[in-house]
Amino acid sequence: MGKAVIINGNPSQVSRLNGMIQYVEQRLLQAGIEIEHIRVAELPAEDLIKAKFDSEAILHANKKVEEAEAIVIASPVYKAAYTGVLKTYLDLLPQKGLAGKIILPLFIGGTIAHLLSIDYALKPVLSALGSRHILGGVYAVDTWITRNEQEGYHLSEDLIHRLDEAVTEFAEGIKRRTELLLERVE
Repeated sequence: MGKAVIINGNPSQVSRLNGMIQYVEQRLLQAGIEIEHIRVAELPAEDLIKAKFDSEAILHANKKVEEAEAIVIASPVYKAAYTGVLKTYLDLLPQKGLAGKIILPLFIGGTIAHLLSIDYALKPVLSALGSRHILGGVYAVDTWITRNEQEGYHLSEDLIHRLDEAVTEFAEGIKRRTELLLERVE
């Protein structure tokens, strides 16, 4: 049906954000959407910090973005914005690297006070990268997700409902975009 890339901008491998990402990934797979991952913290730090646009790892990650119809951008909120590690990667995308992509932001923070970080911190950067179809996204407070040693993560009912709505809109957008691309080929 289509392909999505999940860009995980979390510098930590252990985070409640993983619960959101896993839930969204499962729902997208159920909708028949192929998933690729970019874990920014696993890209070579020197390539990110020194902006090595020609790095093999960066070129490989950018190719995943280029080939996808849609992008999930996930990040914890630090100091009222997304992580610096995510920004270093976004800076290495081509100038119009997100043109034509459907974007679903997923943010998590310690308080509801950072709810607007998606709108005021992330969306302007995504627009500068050519994105015109940015969904409202889902912001979660970390207490809405609990870790369970045996079962992984437990998400609050309200968060599940909001994620389900966002994933449905995202999947429908991917389907429409895929259909348009197929019509152009025919």
